[in-house]
Amino acid sequence: MTSPLKLSGQAQIVSSHFGEERQPLICAEGALDDLGLVREIAARHRYKPIGPFYPGIRAAVSEKIAMPLVAPLLGAMRDVFDLPSRPEYFECYLSLVTKSPADLAPIQRLPHFDGTEAERIAILLYLSDDSNGGTAFYRQRVTGFESVNEERFDTYVQALEAATAEHGIPSASYIGKDSPLFAQTHKIDGVANRMVIYRGNTLHCAAMAEDFAPDADPGSGRLTLNLFLKG
Repeated sequence: MTSPLKLSGQAQIVSSHFGEERQPLICAEGALDDLGLVREIAARHRYKPIGPFYPGIRAAVSEKIAMPLVAPLLGAMRDVFDLPSRPEYFECYLSLVTKSPADLAPIQRLPHFDGTEAERIAILLYLSDDSNGGTAFYRQRVTGFESVNEERFDTYVQALEAATAEHGIPSASYIGKDSPLFAQTHKIDGVANRMVIYRGNTLHCAAMAEDFAPDADPGSGRLTLNLFLKG
């Protein structure tokens, strides 16, 4: 049986870089042949909160179903992200943002990173149209860090603690273009059926449209597929 998440042979693949650190980025337009089918399948899943950081609910996706989405790109990922080996499956979720800005925990009002390993790769597939939102990347103002590895971690945390002591914890809202603590370096519009691939240790956050309204229905809410690999 062919996975509904198989990468389309017509997908348009482009590699680029962003920010002062020149972080690599792969973008695939038209990633799926049948986006509607995948959305129908996603609507039949059961979603629940998973972990303290994601501002919504998720449903796990197995390696067998998820990996055909990126299988043709594993060799290119190894080269683009300078990995020691071809990346392998780590975890995957269907994700729905369901928290209103007023309900965000302090940690959810800041950019985040998925791990300190440069070998951790994040794949984000927009399953709904989020053209006015998307995903944004950031630079910590005090340190200039656009990514956080093991060597930078303590410095990053100390700078964040000092900055929040000076400026206060950000108000209850999704981070916008800029703040006293972080500056936006790049933004990818959340066009439906667009897939983006980046290092998980870059500072990033969902970019929410100004008129965003939480919606827990996978048929109408902000729906993405989030696949994580490790090289």
